[in-house]
Amino acid sequence: MRGRERIAAQPAPVPPAHPPMAAGRPIDAVWPGRPHPRGATWDGMGVNFALFSESAERVELCLFDPTGRHEVQRVELRERTDQVFHAYLPQARPGLLYGYRVHGPYRPHEGHRFNAHKLLLDPYARQLVGSLRWHDALFGYRIGHGDADLSFDRRDSAPYLPRCRVVDTAFTWGDDRPPRVPWHDTVIYEAHVRGLTRLHPEVPAAQRGTYEALASAPVIDHLRRLGVTTVELMPVHAFVDERHLVEKGLANYWGYNTIGYFAPEPRYSATGRIAEFKTMVRTLHAAGLEVLLDVVYNHTAEGSQLGPTLSLRGIDNAAYYRLAPDERRYYEDFTGCGNTLNLQHPRVLQLLMDSLRYWVTEMHVDGFRFDLASALARELYAVDRLSAFFDVLRQDPVLSQVKLIAEPWDLGSGGYQVGNFPAGWTEWNDKYRDTMRAYWKGEGGQIGEFAQRLTGSSDLYNRSGRRPTASINFVAAHDGFTLADLVSYNDKHNEDNGEGNRDGHNHNLSWNCGVEGPTADTAVRELRARQQRNLVATLLLSQGVPMLLAGDEMGRTQRGNNNAYCQDNEISWVDWAPDEERRALLEFTRRLVALRASHPVFRRRDFFQGRPLYGSGVRDIVWLQPDGTEMTEAAWRQGQAHALGVFLAGEGLSELDERGGVVVDDSFFLLFNADARPVIFHLPPALATGPGELLLDTAVVGGVPASPVAAADRHTVRARSLVLIRLPRATRRGRQERRP
Repeated sequence: MRGRERIAAQPAPVPPAHPPMAAGRPIDAVWPGRPHPRGATWDGMGVNFALFSESAERVELCLFDPTGRHEVQRVELRERTDQVFHAYLPQARPGLLYGYRVHGPYRPHEGHRFNAHKLLLDPYARQLVGSLRWHDALFGYRIGHGDADLSFDRRDSAPYLPRCRVVDTAFTWGDDRPPRVPWHDTVIYEAHVRGLTRLHPEVPAAQRGTYEALASAPVIDHLRRLGVTTVELMPVHAFVDERHLVEKGLANYWGYNTIGYFAPEPRYSATGRIAEFKTMVRTLHAAGLEVLLDVVYNHTAEGSQLGPTLSLRGIDNAAYYRLAPDERRYYEDFTGCGNTLNLQHPRVLQLLMDSLRYWVTEMHVDGFRFDLASALARELYAVDRLSAFFDVLRQDPVLSQVKLIAEPWDLGSGGYQVGNFPAGWTEWNDKYRDTMRAYWKGEGGQIGEFAQRLTGSSDLYNRSGRRPTASINFVAAHDGFTLADLVSYNDKHNEDNGEGNRDGHNHNLSWNCGVEGPTADTAVRELRARQQRNLVATLLLSQGVPMLLAGDEMGRTQRGNNNAYCQDNEISWVDWAPDEERRALLEFTRRLVALRASHPVFRRRDFFQGRPLYGSGVRDIVWLQPDGTEMTEAAWRQGQAHALGVFLAGEGLSELDERGGVVVDDSFFLLFNADARPVIFHLPPALATGPGELLLDTAVVGGVPASPVAAADRHTVRARSLVLIRLPRATRRGRQERRP
């Protein structure tokens, strides 16, 4: 084995490039160029190329004809400044297709995997053309060889790899401005570009599944009528489908397999132009909607040591990836995807920051949701709140001003960090998800945890001086059951994924309401509809930032698949032809979003205090037992309690609006009953000093009374339902006062 390793460490000469084609104009002028900025930059007169590699010996720029099929010329980047290879081509123009070949040692035990037989994608490429076609030549080693990745493959990978394209970034933004929706007013809609629009009947067929479709009038009209403020797009950075999926006839639908941090995913483009993405953002902004991107900077599509050589691995494996300190042939994998980017290296951290800044300054997006964000904050091993990643973001004049959302965990030891991200960050709160699911499923012993999550999770965020809006609340997301499946299946049904139903979570906290999957049973269907109303209402009446999964407002089902990452078909796509039941859920969701928007008591900027504020004698929150008495320590500990009431005082907000005025609202009773039996609630006279108005009863079909209903001092909350009662300010203050 040792002898074979030494042979593999001395790669054979790379075959010469194809001769220039008659239609291709060869480059005969090469200037030194500059090491900044990275990538291929068109300045109006020529193109500067710059590529970082700490350990490379030589870098060749490979130029292709307009079809991308033929490599017509190689240009060596002879200048090297601060470990950046660079050159300037005054004859180059936008549209030029290119890639790199990087020469250096192939010594896997030392972490080096250079192989100049492999064409490489520019990490800073603004656009990729073509798709990856899986072939053994894409791997730096000989697949099937006894030494596996210690062997060396001499085949040219260019025929199977996409091309990078030089772009002109000019675009007429006009008067585009970021909506800058305050966190307390934000309602997030998590969507997939393709899945949201693929089946929309009012979108032209040629546009469906694209950025153009997302910006179409029918889709924007739906979002505006729904009332959401912010669209969070699942990964749109260029990505590839894993080989094992392609061989099974599947695809990486979700897109968490990035290969280009600057390039929009080409399969979502109707026109093949970068301007299409920018037009989408500009159009959404004009409609008052923010655009957030779900970004995957924790790992790349190159996988483990047995993965392909597509970009970073061949440019400088030892710099770009975290390698095992005791055996640098292997990777430290905190992501479950084979590798982890090495953000301890300043040039790799710069790549991430340059990418983020590009999407804000050039593409005008409004913020980011970071996949497996804990992996980005690891220093030597542990997750560190003072890591360089957090430091550079906090001081950056551009990125410190946009919305930052963490998925606050990874798969490594100590990776679960919910509540531990620093100021300026919000977090996906899976404790909220699990608690709300468990409570409405009917599990006992939940009311204390339920109260914490309903009021913004102060136990997680208040200790570090953060606010309720640090909590991104959700009951369903792309990963797991949809809302409809949450109330229709006890078990996952992932057989279509081809993994024997072994993939996906087993702990779903779901309940099928008596029948597994589709049913014609009227009682079961009514209970499922009620449970969906319960979960939607709880989500939108909780403190924090609510996030809806696209299609949940219309009862979208994935047929029980809780891991549909590889299902680019009707299993994942939003159904835009809902039946009567699902249309009723859509209308209910719209009403709840509008209710939240019109009442600041449900979107507070600060945590509840539970005591009279500023001498008003008004307590901002009071927790109630069904008999009307306040909750006691013993009551909170009741293991089988399923019913809970809460009084929210609109006069105790102690908050100022944007003009410095005191924010005042109506007061409300929220009455929850997750029991299988009805519960009678007594409303305390000291709090309800007059008749209230029943605004919401999830036991009613549609969830909203057909006409205003006066609420008495006793109210029966039917089985598995919640009730919302409004106490107008005039009622509590003894004088007429118009609502804002």
